[in-house]
Amino acid sequence: MTNKIENNIAPVSNFIRAIIEDDLNTGKHSQIITRFPPEPNGYLHVGHAKAICHNFGVAEDFAGLCNLRFDDTNPEKENDEYVRSIQADIAWLGYTWNGDVRYASDYFDKLYQFGEWFIEQGLAYVDDLNAEEMREYRGTLTRAGKDSPYRARTVAENLDLFRRMRAGEFADGAKVLRLKIDMSSPNMNLRDPAIYRIKRFHHIRTGDKWCIYPMYDYTHCISDALESITHSCCSLEFEDHRPLYDWVVDKLFSAGLLPARPRQIEFSRLELGYTLTSKRKLNQLVNDGLVAGWDDPRMPTISGMRRRGYTAAGIRLFIQRCGISKSPNHVDVPMLETAIREDLENSVPRIMAVLKPIKLVLTNFAAGETGSREADFHPQHPEFGKRLCELTQEIYIDSDDFQEVPEKGFQRLTLGGEVRLRHSYVIKCDEIIKNVDGSIAELRGSIDPATLGKNPEGRKVKGVIHWVSATKALKAEVRLYERLFTELQPDNVEGHDFVEFINPDSLVVINAYIEPSIANVQPEDRYQFERVGYFVADRYDCDAKNGRLVFNKTVGLRDIWKK
Repeated sequence: MTNKIENNIAPVSNFIRAIIEDDLNTGKHSQIITRFPPEPNGYLHVGHAKAICHNFGVAEDFAGLCNLRFDDTNPEKENDEYVRSIQADIAWLGYTWNGDVRYASDYFDKLYQFGEWFIEQGLAYVDDLNAEEMREYRGTLTRAGKDSPYRARTVAENLDLFRRMRAGEFADGAKVLRLKIDMSSPNMNLRDPAIYRIKRFHHIRTGDKWCIYPMYDYTHCISDALESITHSCCSLEFEDHRPLYDWVVDKLFSAGLLPARPRQIEFSRLELGYTLTSKRKLNQLVNDGLVAGWDDPRMPTISGMRRRGYTAAGIRLFIQRCGISKSPNHVDVPMLETAIREDLENSVPRIMAVLKPIKLVLTNFAAGETGSREADFHPQHPEFGKRLCELTQEIYIDSDDFQEVPEKGFQRLTLGGEVRLRHSYVIKCDEIIKNVDGSIAELRGSIDPATLGKNPEGRKVKGVIHWVSATKALKAEVRLYERLFTELQPDNVEGHDFVEFINPDSLVVINAYIEPSIANVQPEDRYQFERVGYFVADRYDCDAKNGRLVFNKTVGLRDIWKK
């Protein structure tokens, strides 16, 4: 099931789109096929959202196809929970993959056959060097590598050993299959890369059929070719791997063993400030209990952003504005929040909620005489309908809207001062009732009865404040989220662990009061709390039917981040 997202913004040209256009115009391809190949070892994050939007987006725009293929070659770290979450995230973002979901493990038999073929061609050998020895023999960027002492094994010996590896005769890590390329190559990835290792671990799809597993660089390019991918777009970190990608594909394609020769194209990763995009470190946050799970609204995961109330359309707009290039793509949170605000501005109703309540008693309220008004859920969208803003004698206003001794320029309620209640009367604060410790217990004020829907005569009231009825309002748990880290790049501060920079105020939970019009709120319903920000009913914890209202703060009405 997909969530079809309307996106009326024209695609922005970039170098990859230019390549695709040229390939279609010259007849190199009659249809493009892209792919999104996540490893199911964690939940997808905002960086993956960029890859999703690009790969599925160009396929959509050029009437092509995009495959979803799980890179399930590392069974130790992979599970079905991640498989399900990834599919759900892609569908929620509004994209549909071509045909059935694919897996690298679909090609394990074929990959093994190709491994034997490389041996038969004298292009691969079984190596007994351990990991430390392999690193030593590999050399450095300034020092050429040297041949393994096992590199000269005969074809027959290598085939025998490789088959015995598959049969489980050797211990984990005892042997690897390596391509025979060039140990003196300036590109480290071409210095006889390992393409198979021994690893006994139960696989989520193949069970215990295999005790050897192919490496990513070997698997990925062949999988692309078997699926006739035309443009294999990936992050810039794989640019140095492209010669290996091309070497493997060219050998097999030239031998007539592959149906296509894909082109790998790299673009820069998306790095969002004040967060992390390392699945290993995100997993650490989850496992160490530093967040409430992969979908914690403070997490940069797609499921976390969804739970926070970010919209799929807003995320897509943000990704589009980030662009596709080879230049570093470091982005601050305000850019993301601006896109979310723009999408929510005209798509969600507006209501009143008081987050920091202080009681105000209207002493001249007269039951049956004091009126109430209807108000639009959205001033520019009458189709959203109306609700009754019912005034009662006791109301709550926000404590930020009252100052006993007003600071200069304060435009809200003060002792002896007047403000207008949103959608209601002008009121005056007449008295402050205090507790024994000097704190305010309640305020008492009076209504100007001639001002319901009218301006007062002879005076100008500047301030308008929101409110809710103290007797009619609904009590709700409101979770106020801020950035998870206090450092722009928390995992890039020399001499410090990223967990040192977790923001202790990233989550504040309060009890608030919300107008009764949302009594039947459903999970993931979104609202603007007037003068406060955008909020969403928590997709798991909000249960209006049983009287539990839980809202997550999505984003404020304006950017309050320090520059």
